[in-house]
Amino acid sequence: MLLFQWLECVPEMRGPGGVSSALLLPIALLSLPAHAHNFTAYREELESSLRLVHAVATGATGALCVTHHYGRLRAPLHASRWDAARARADLAANILHQLGLDTANVLTAVSRALVIGASASERAVGGRAIALRSDGVVNNSIAWERYGAEPVAGVTPPLEKPPDPEFPWYVSAHESESLRSPKFMPSPPGATMEGWWTYPYYSCSAKRWLLSYTVPVTSIRGLKGVVSLDIDISGLEVNQCESNVDENDNQIYSFHGTHKCPNETTYCEYKPNREMSARHSGWARGSYICKCRPGYYSIHHPEGFNGSLVEVAYQEYEDNGVENWSEPYECLKCQPGCETCRGPEPCLATYNWPFRISLLVISVSCAFMTVLLTIYTRHHRRVKVFRVASPVFLSITLLGCAMMYMEMAAIFPVLDRYSCIATKWTRHMGFCITYTALLMKTWRVSLTYRVKSAHKLKLTDKQLLQWMAPILLIMLVYLGTWTLSAPPDAEVITDNRGLKFKQCTYNWWDHSLAIGEILFLLWGVRVCYRVRHAESLYNEARLISIAIYNIFTVNSLMIAFHLLILPRAGPDIKYLLGFIRTQLSTSTTVLLVFLPKVLRVVRGTGDTWDSRARARGVPASSSLNGIGLVPDDPPDLFQENEQLKEEVQKLAAQIEFMKIVQMEMHNRHLRPKPGGYFSANATTMPQSPMHSKTINISQESEWSGPV
Repeated sequence: MLLFQWLECVPEMRGPGGVSSALLLPIALLSLPAHAHNFTAYREELESSLRLVHAVATGATGALCVTHHYGRLRAPLHASRWDAARARADLAANILHQLGLDTANVLTAVSRALVIGASASERAVGGRAIALRSDGVVNNSIAWERYGAEPVAGVTPPLEKPPDPEFPWYVSAHESESLRSPKFMPSPPGATMEGWWTYPYYSCSAKRWLLSYTVPVTSIRGLKGVVSLDIDISGLEVNQCESNVDENDNQIYSFHGTHKCPNETTYCEYKPNREMSARHSGWARGSYICKCRPGYYSIHHPEGFNGSLVEVAYQEYEDNGVENWSEPYECLKCQPGCETCRGPEPCLATYNWPFRISLLVISVSCAFMTVLLTIYTRHHRRVKVFRVASPVFLSITLLGCAMMYMEMAAIFPVLDRYSCIATKWTRHMGFCITYTALLMKTWRVSLTYRVKSAHKLKLTDKQLLQWMAPILLIMLVYLGTWTLSAPPDAEVITDNRGLKFKQCTYNWWDHSLAIGEILFLLWGVRVCYRVRHAESLYNEARLISIAIYNIFTVNSLMIAFHLLILPRAGPDIKYLLGFIRTQLSTSTTVLLVFLPKVLRVVRGTGDTWDSRARARGVPASSSLNGIGLVPDDPPDLFQENEQLKEEVQKLAAQIEFMKIVQMEMHNRHLRPKPGGYFSANATTMPQSPMHSKTINISQESEWSGPV
């Protein structure tokens, strides 16, 4: 239960300045320190161990090796890699228990076998066997050392005296019974060992870092024994950075997480000392670099801070209480939007908000004026200049123009998903409403103009709305499916200076819709070209055609600007291009279609027919919406009756002439006069006055109705 409580508190182990000093999970699973209930004391033990490592690495071992012979660390490590050596020591203890401890030859053979039988990977450099009396006095001891090719006799405890308690591998009888000597690391959970591993220690005589395994030999014939095996661990490394799965097992894991890098702005990167000339190069404090985290930078130390200097600064803090010791080793935060940086330079493009607000005010004002113009059109819908142009379609056109103006409001802020959705809807739906309404009117002119019969083709507004509804429905379904299935989002792009800003994504949804709009405009250009010679009241067909040509040209030019001329323009330039495109397309359309009408109403000529159209012979009954208009003056019934009488007389004369021709031709009762009109020798046939005029009722005449 204590283990789990300790693990839960590990993340809270922080040193001053946000420095992590927690042990990681492998160490927790290995063992609990003697003072596991006091994490501050345990951290202090680790810091004391690091100071010893630093003293040995820098050669400052004078005080240690004068007063003591060994320097112990309080840093446990994994010892499972030396299980073969441990098993050999356990076997040696069993042999001594079987053969006895009173024979020197047996002790010599066993202790020598410990170092001779070791493989090169085990690096077993020492072995000893000691026989003790019941009072703890040394009865006999044999030791062997192997730092070269052949083992040599080592230093042994003097006879007739108790062993020096300073020996790291020695355990007294009282300590062996308690099984919890502070010299030894706690055994890993589930391990079956007959002895104990010591904590790592430095031997002043051997000038090496060693790890010993001690096995007690139970009492036999009044003697107790100790078998000890020394392992050279000078080749291990002290890695103070956080552990990760890629680290090798040649490191002392208890030192993981003991670096002094300020965790908020830097991270630790292990940099081992691989110099061949350095003695015990892996045993060095501060073998790391404090590098800036992503989003932080250091002008004077772009490659990071030396861990040795950071350790010295922390030691000054521990010894003298220096405040803000970590401040020189902290990185500065990058400018907003910078994932990485090397200085305080900005990463985000700046927005010229006064400039953008001025363009937005103009666009919103245009949209508001468009709404007012819609109300104005509905109010004057009975005036002939609006009536011949179909007030319903004029109102629909203005509604679409207002939506296209509001695109500038959608792209005004820093773009996100919702603003991108609003941008797509206002741009494409407004385009579809505006130019579908205009092209429906022009298409009606085209159909009526191309009729080659005396029968007059009539297409009402209701019929055109029925044709227009499927087009708008298709656009609604497309935009709705796009919004629900794959809503457009904002992506980060860079301008020509490498500054980041957000722009709405462009994918196959945009490309498909752009292709459809281009085809729609091409069809509109074709319709306008076919009615280029048509005459209409107030010249509206020609003005609508100019508006269609204009939107096609403007869209083509803006695509060229965005893709070819200014592909990496900044956000303000792109906003300006959007404003120019809106004004050149939408405002031009409104001016072409509505300005002449408003001017006529203002001048008081909105209810009079176009004099130029009258001069070209445009009849008053011709109108774009297919319904005859009420003439501006009361009809002259007498004149109309006279014209009808004249036409009836002409028709009666033609019928009478045809009757005479049928009676005289091929009539055997009548002899034709020589040289007469019906004689066979007549070379010429005089024309009747009735035939002085020929009538071609199928002659094509140009469309002269209003648009």
